[in-house]
Amino acid sequence: MVGVKGLKPSTSRSQTERAINCATPRFTRVIIQYFTPLGNYGVIYRLIAYNKDMKNETSYPAPDFELLDTNGKKVSLKDFAGTWVVLYFYPRDDTPGCTVEACSLRDARDTLAEMGAEVVGVSKDDALSHEKFKAKHSLNFTLLTDNDVGMMNDYGAWGKKMFGKEGILRKTFIIDPTGMVRKVYGRVTPLGHGDQVIKDLRELQK
Repeated sequence: MVGVKGLKPSTSRSQTERAINCATPRFTRVIIQYFTPLGNYGVIYRLIAYNKDMKNETSYPAPDFELLDTNGKKVSLKDFAGTWVVLYFYPRDDTPGCTVEACSLRDARDTLAEMGAEVVGVSKDDALSHEKFKAKHSLNFTLLTDNDVGMMNDYGAWGKKMFGKEGILRKTFIIDPTGMVRKVYGRVTPLGHGDQVIKDLRELQK
C-alpha cells in the first residue's frame, strides 16, 4: 500500500489520478483500486503499475516512418520488410553516452547482420552531423534525421527528462520481419548495449 504525499483527505478522485500520472513515467499504465479512507490519513489506494518498456510477451505494430538518411535518401519501415530491425533513438551525435552506445552497436552489427537484423539510429541531428559522427567512429549502420520529432513522438522516444526538460529519450526497439515490435528497452545502458541486443534477439528468434 502506498500513498501520494501532499494530498488532503478531501482530494477528489480526478485530482488523485492527475497526481499519480504526474509521478508516473510515460508509457506506464496505472490501475487504481480505491479502498476505504483511513482516519485523517487520506485515501488509501493500491497502484498496480504496468511498464510498457518491460513488456515483451505481447507484440504490437511498429509505427511506420519515412525519414532521410545521410545521403538524402528516404528510408521507411517498409524498406525493412522481411528483416529484423534494431531501431534506436539517441539524444545527440558524438556526445559521450551516445558514442559509447553507437560503438557498442557498431561492434555488434556484423553478428546482428548474420542473424538477419539491420541497425538504424535516429536523432534530431542533420545529415552533415550524422556523416561526421559515422566517419569519426566508423559506424556501419544507417542514421536518420527526425528534426520535427514526429517519429520520436510516435515511438514514445520524446518526452520529459531530468528537471522536466523535454528531449530525446534513449530507447531501443527490436522489430520483427512482420513489422511488429517484439522488445523495448526503455532505459538503455549505453555500455554493452550491442551485446544485450544480440542476446535478446537470439531469444526472440528461438
